[in-house]
Amino acid sequence: MKAKKLRDLLNSNEVVRVMGAHNGLSAKLAEQAGFNAIWASGLEISATHAVPDANILTMTENLQAAIVMNESTTIPVICDCDSGYGSVNNVIRMVKEYERNGIAGICIEDKQFPKLNSFVEGSQKLAPISEFVNKIRAAKDVQKNPDFIVIARIEALIAGQGMQEALDRAYAYEAAGADAILIHSKEKNPNEIQRFVELFKGSVPIVIVPTTYPDITVTDMKSMGINVVIYANHGLRSSIKAMQETFSQILKDGNTVGVEKDIVPMKQVFELQGMFEMRRLEDMYKSMNPVVTPVK
Repeated sequence: MKAKKLRDLLNSNEVVRVMGAHNGLSAKLAEQAGFNAIWASGLEISATHAVPDANILTMTENLQAAIVMNESTTIPVICDCDSGYGSVNNVIRMVKEYERNGIAGICIEDKQFPKLNSFVEGSQKLAPISEFVNKIRAAKDVQKNPDFIVIARIEALIAGQGMQEALDRAYAYEAAGADAILIHSKEKNPNEIQRFVELFKGSVPIVIVPTTYPDITVTDMKSMGINVVIYANHGLRSSIKAMQETFSQILKDGNTVGVEKDIVPMKQVFELQGMFEMRRLEDMYKSMNPVVTPVK
C-alpha cells in the first residue's frame, strides 16, 4: 500500500517533498508537518547512536529504526541504505528484509563499502559502474511488490569525477532498472545540479538533496524538472540545537522556569505518544458488560 503511494507520488506532476527522520517521533512530526514521505536517514540514525555515518551500524540496526518510523506514520518511508551493506548478496537480503517489513523504497549509492558520508573531507571511493549496475539488477530482480522503489544515488560529483562520469552512471543505472536517480552535489549553489538535469536525457525521476545549496525553492525545482527533494538532516540538526540551548539554560538558571516557554507542554508529548487514544480504548472496553455463559 505505501509502496503504491510512493510510486504514485513519483508519477505525479508535483515535487515530492521528503523529510529526514531517525525514529518514530521525528517521523511522526514530519508527517504532521505535511511532508509526502519520510527519509530514514543513515546520517540521522547513526547520530542517534553517537557513531559516524560510515557503515558502523549494521543493516539490522538501520532496518529496526526504519520499522519504527514506518509503524509510526501513514506516509511512505524511503530508506537510506548506503552502498547496500556489501556485495550483491547483501543487497538481495536487504531488499527482501526491507520489503517484507513494509518499507516503500530504498536508496543505494555507488560508493564502495564501507561508505563515508558525502560531506566529510576524505577519499570518496566510487564502485565500478558494472558492480553497481549488478546491485540495481539484483534489487529489482528480488523484489516481490512491483511498486517497491529502488533509487540509485550517484556520487560522481561528490567524488570530483566530473559531469560526464555522472551522466554515464545515470544512463547505466536507468538501463539496469533503477526507478529514480538521485544526483548528489556538495556545491554551494544548484548550478551543477541544473547542468546535470539539462544534459541527462533519461526518463526516470530525478531526486536531489539540497543540504549545501539551501536557496533552491520547490518552484525552482519544478521548473528545472526535479521530481523529489529530500531534506535529509534538518530535523536532526534543529533538535540538537534546541536541546543544547535548553540544557545550557537549565544549568545557567538552576531551574526550568526560563525554558518552559520554549518547550512543548507535556500534553503534546502525550498526544504524540498516543496516550489519550490508549486511555479512550481502555475506557471503552471497561464500559462493556461482557455476557458470561456459565459452564454446565
